Amino acid sequence: MTGQQAFQRLAALCARGEHCQNEMLEKMRQWGVSEEEQAQVMARLTEEHYVDDERYARAFVADKVRYNKWGRRKVEQALWQKHIDNDIATRVLDAVDDQDYINALRPLLQQKRRNTKASNEYDLTKKLIKFALGRGFTMDIIRQCMEVQDEDEFLD
Repeated sequence: MTGQQAFQRLAALCARGEHCQNEMLEKMRQWGVSEEEQAQVMARLTEEHYVDDERYARAFVADKVRYNKWGRRKVEQALWQKHIDNDIATRVLDAVDDQDYINALRPLLQQKRRNTKASNEYDLTKKLIKFALGRGFTMDIIRQCMEVQDEDEFLD
């Protein structure tokens, strides 16, 4: 495949949704595009604003927090796997308000609390914390949600 053909296919792909540079490079490697042409195609995709890692990271983070209910750590790991620059990832993740994470985690913990069997409150709390950590949430966010849940129980 030539560089021009690769550019046309990748531009069409980027027009349908956000993609990062690493995804584009991987596609070109699969298609057997030479490294020199890969560099030229990436430069053109970036120059013409088809590919923008920061824009991709903002969309990725928003989707993963809002729809997948992921915490900061899990999103951070996913961005690292996609080879998003650490400066970009940190800037985008810092822009997410803690309240967004709390709004994602609270209903998950309420559902998990109803479905979790534990012999005492300590075991239940331990299981809920382990669950939230597995979803990538930080301890400070987990504590805030657990405190709210404890207060809600007293109101019942």
